[in-house]
Amino acid sequence: MFNLNKPIPTPKLWGKKKSQQRRSPFFFLSLFLLSLIFLFFLTFTSIPKSLFSSSSSKTTALSLQFPHCEIRISGENFLWYAPHSGISNQLSEFKNAVLMAGILNRTLIIPPILSHHAIALGSCPKFRVQSPKEIRVSVWDHVIELITSGRYVSMADIIDISSVLSSSHVRAIDFRVFVSSWCGLDLDLACAKEPNTQPTYLVDSLKQCGLLLSGVDGNIDRCLFSVDDDCRTTVWTYGNDEADGALDSFQPNEQLKKKKKISYVRRRRDVYKTLGPGSKADSATVLAFGTLFTAPYKGSELYIDIQKAPRDSNIQSLIKKIKFLPFVPEIISAGKQFAVQTVKAPFLCAQLRLLDGQFKNHWEATFSDLKQKLDSVSQTVSRPIHVFVMTDLPRGNWTGNYLGDLAKDSTNFKLYFMNEEDSLVMETAKKLALAGHGLRFGSSLGGIESTDTVAKLQKHCAPHILPDILLFIEETICSCGSLGFFGTAGSTIADNIEIMRKFSSCSNQREDHKMM
Repeated sequence: MFNLNKPIPTPKLWGKKKSQQRRSPFFFLSLFLLSLIFLFFLTFTSIPKSLFSSSSSKTTALSLQFPHCEIRISGENFLWYAPHSGISNQLSEFKNAVLMAGILNRTLIIPPILSHHAIALGSCPKFRVQSPKEIRVSVWDHVIELITSGRYVSMADIIDISSVLSSSHVRAIDFRVFVSSWCGLDLDLACAKEPNTQPTYLVDSLKQCGLLLSGVDGNIDRCLFSVDDDCRTTVWTYGNDEADGALDSFQPNEQLKKKKKISYVRRRRDVYKTLGPGSKADSATVLAFGTLFTAPYKGSELYIDIQKAPRDSNIQSLIKKIKFLPFVPEIISAGKQFAVQTVKAPFLCAQLRLLDGQFKNHWEATFSDLKQKLDSVSQTVSRPIHVFVMTDLPRGNWTGNYLGDLAKDSTNFKLYFMNEEDSLVMETAKKLALAGHGLRFGSSLGGIESTDTVAKLQKHCAPHILPDILLFIEETICSCGSLGFFGTAGSTIADNIEIMRKFSSCSNQREDHKMM
């Protein structure tokens, strides 16, 4: 039974006291969390938002991944560029790169020879080109493909630049040697004999390093300065009397502006003042150009107009030296051997470009001009006339055209030609692969590369596939033609042969290199 006289506790008072005991810890915890949030908000608003951008984050990550980025190794700074198109254009760009490296006092990173038309620039006259950043990325990807597939051939494996470097203040380093050290990677591991067997981490790191060097995420202080001025906006000059930044004589016309909706203005800028000492670019370890291709156009130059340097005797001398860069002795010897041991007589060289681009539409004019040349020669020499034919038209397609007629007229003409399978071509390619001329550049820069690393690259990164050198031997043979030369109008190959003949390439090469 209930005791009605017993006092009954008050529920409200009891409940309030118990609630206070339970909520006190959470109350103070909430205050603490609110204080932290408020402090974070104040801190966040005081930090520049650029530090939190994705581009900056990527750049910082890449900089940390490649520690050489912000350091001038052994006091060197470097110039990298992105060549394009066929070998003649690539050689022209290489000469310009040597010149730019000399003017800016930078060590030139020697590129490989790219596959024919693997990289396309576009049209400067039409103001329709790949941006420097785009072409740098494309070239980097292609170069890594050449390395991993065993098809890498350095420009210095084909072109003899030793005399230019030894007689000037220009320095150079092989691309593979530079990448091995600057990216901090064992590049010799990428030169696997079997395609696609390279370590995944290595390929990924190469791609990341390429993104950094291509300037995908912009410039990096003391590390990289990417030149994003191209032929649409800039013509580089050096040491002349004109005002820096003056308008170039070639500008897009009003019709092109309206049709393509472009607003480009081409200005002439002094490369030394813009990218040399005292500029933002000068503090960067690597200066990255896009293409360095130029050509005369409508009274101006498309991108580089440095024909002389009257105020700088060293650069003036360098300009003269790079007008002609000979092939390496192995190629010269092979060409001379063919002329002496196979032709064995005075001959005329006929360079006929018939299949590529615009040339396929001008057969009739080309054959007509060749016939006139041969008719002229026939008046001064006895028959048969010896003719070395250098052409991209397969012999199976000679039937029914002037080449076929020449081949059948054995009384008046004796034709000679080369194939990739010829023993002389194959043996020369093997010698070049073993010589490894390109990898000789860089080992002397002790701070950036050790002899051991170069030795590993020489051992593991020799081409697994013999380099395609037929064109270079053919050009040398044409330079030896004592009866003259006929070249296809507008062909850069013909222009190169004319330069070789002008500088007496066939007779002036070192004779101490034994013929094969």
